[in-house]
Amino acid sequence: MSRQLLAMALAPLLGLFILGIGNGFLATLITLRLDAAGESAVVIGWVSSAYFIGLAIGAVLNDRLLLRIGHIRAYACFASLVAITVLLQGLWLEPWAWFVLRLIGGWATVGVYLVIESWLLTASDTKVRGRLLALYMISLYAAGVVGQLMLGVTDAAGEAVPFMVIGMLASLSVLPMAVIPRVSPLIEHAEPLPPHRLIMLTPTGVMGCFGSGLAIAAIYSLLPLYLQRTGFSVDKVGQMMAVVVLGGMLLQYPIGRWSDRHDRQLVLILIGLACAAISLGALWLPEQPWMLAGMLFLLGGGTFALYPVAVSHAADRAPAGALVRMSQGLLLINAVGSTVSPPLITPLMGHIGDVGLFWALAGLGGFLALFFTWRRSQRPAPLPMAPFTPNPPMSVVGAELNVTEELVQGAIEHEHVEDLSHAVPEVPVAEPLHGPPRREEMTITYVDEDKRRSRPVEAR
Repeated sequence: MSRQLLAMALAPLLGLFILGIGNGFLATLITLRLDAAGESAVVIGWVSSAYFIGLAIGAVLNDRLLLRIGHIRAYACFASLVAITVLLQGLWLEPWAWFVLRLIGGWATVGVYLVIESWLLTASDTKVRGRLLALYMISLYAAGVVGQLMLGVTDAAGEAVPFMVIGMLASLSVLPMAVIPRVSPLIEHAEPLPPHRLIMLTPTGVMGCFGSGLAIAAIYSLLPLYLQRTGFSVDKVGQMMAVVVLGGMLLQYPIGRWSDRHDRQLVLILIGLACAAISLGALWLPEQPWMLAGMLFLLGGGTFALYPVAVSHAADRAPAGALVRMSQGLLLINAVGSTVSPPLITPLMGHIGDVGLFWALAGLGGFLALFFTWRRSQRPAPLPMAPFTPNPPMSVVGAELNVTEELVQGAIEHEHVEDLSHAVPEVPVAEPLHGPPRREEMTITYVDEDKRRSRPVEAR
């Protein structure tokens, strides 16, 4: 990566890191404060859901605003709204007022991600997007870990202090963006693939992304509630949540690289089974905090890996011309799953107790494993066509960052193996130059980087 590109990416990534520290523990803080105020799990679930509703609305609408007023002014507006909503929550604790504030905050937060991701997208070409994605993921998850660890420190300083710190961080994140030269990258209005096209193209990818949204929203919103009611102090809750995020950060890439060498549907089945087993284990096995921390580390790794592996599976099947729109559509499917997750799970927690969270996660993991197994029997998985890439982008415009040069080339190679033009009829599909491939041509050689030897993989 050139110094010029790194210099252009440094400011938005620094802004992301600063804002992400506060955003990293805000959801945990809100859950703990509402629980301390005596609110029910159902009320906490709806307030948590408001944030994800705002994310979904912003993912669809915010690019129009960005096109109208430009990147830097849009970032300042969105970051200011994040700061205002957080500071108002620190001044006034009323659940339904917090619902509205969280909805506005979610809409503004995805606007911030939209500015950052579109800047990174237009500052590079497909050859270096993989490295930019790695820097993005490190910034995002590292900020999440630091933020969770700050929860206990700021909470001990006073009830309003955490909200003040988050508001100040949101305002401070404007500074790196403000020093960028006054040039707005050109972007186009995003047009994700509609759900019915996505289902025709990749039912497994759709269900994987939807299930990922259900699981991750439940972990961020409701796991702090379970931990506090189990007897953990605020600082211990923050540490446990940091362990979850750390597990997602450290295990996502190894799981993804493993999926490059195996049937991705099989990997998705194993992720579902592992999440179910770990959720049940978190109920029955841990007797010490360090044992629970180990379970949560593995749970974070499994749930955070579900979405990128599902997107990679979908990319293995999609025509090259549909990769961007497919990635954008799957991101919205994930947002819908996040939106409905807390309202669906909190009634179960109210009925059978706080352990209902882990029962719900176990049931979700088991259902996903069964669904992926059924789909594998109906339509075998395509060959892994391109190396796995993590999928941290939060906006439909930024979803294009996932479409690397290797991914496009892999999709073009796959188009003569399986004809899916009926799923995306508006997208041109490459025609084979010499007719259908012979059986001996339907192999792709992968290089095992550890053993430095070629390994052929036969197409299904």
